[in-house]
Amino acid sequence: MTDTHDFAGLKALVTGGASGIGRATAELLAARGAQVAVLDLDPSSVDKPLLGYQADVSDATSVRQAVAAAVADLGGLDVLVNNAGIGAQGTVEDNDDAEWHRVLDVNVLGMVRTARAALPHLRESAHAAIVNTCSIAATAGLPQRALYSASKGAVLSLTLAMAADHVREGIRVNCVNPGTADTPWVGRLLDAAADPAAERAALEARQPTGRLVSAAEVAGAIAYLASPLSGATTGTALAVDGGMQGLRLRPAGQ
Repeated sequence: MTDTHDFAGLKALVTGGASGIGRATAELLAARGAQVAVLDLDPSSVDKPLLGYQADVSDATSVRQAVAAAVADLGGLDVLVNNAGIGAQGTVEDNDDAEWHRVLDVNVLGMVRTARAALPHLRESAHAAIVNTCSIAATAGLPQRALYSASKGAVLSLTLAMAADHVREGIRVNCVNPGTADTPWVGRLLDAAADPAAERAALEARQPTGRLVSAAEVAGAIAYLASPLSGATTGTALAVDGGMQGLRLRPAGQ
């Protein structure tokens, strides 16, 4: 899909864009013609053609300053990819109030702060789009993910509300719901498991395709939603989960 240039002339901003899904998305948008700025806690690994800016989405001042600098250097803004986020494990008993506040502050309010800073610029675009990175955890009950699931459930509802608020301003808002993706964060979880190989096998087995989702596959879905070619698509949650949400397969061999 990188031989198309549907983003030619457009300016895009990707949060959490130095690694994983964010990095794959930033590189794909650039390959398809966009000028792309990346916001990240540590943008030191970001190199041309991407532009890197240090930002902490849990800090409003940091976000405002980084978005302003990026938009000034890009010369405008057409696409915002709200991708920055953190994980959490455990039931409702396992995370204290401070951890709940921290995860919700990054995963939900981080998107709010970035969108708030970006909206004045997006209103000036003829092809404005916001794509939020949500999760299968927003639509399926997963064990040991109470806090993470709550944060992504909020992202799903936030996406729909934003789509309704801004559709008449010409700003489309959608989200992607990845299944378990083969990213550095998941890699760290696997490394911390008592039996990493068994844990990976269990994560792969719960997805009907029998494998983890790749960062590139999620990036492709984000690019689809952000593209001007998808101008009639808004208020949509696009599952990229290997069929995990909708398919109910019989056990193998039956």
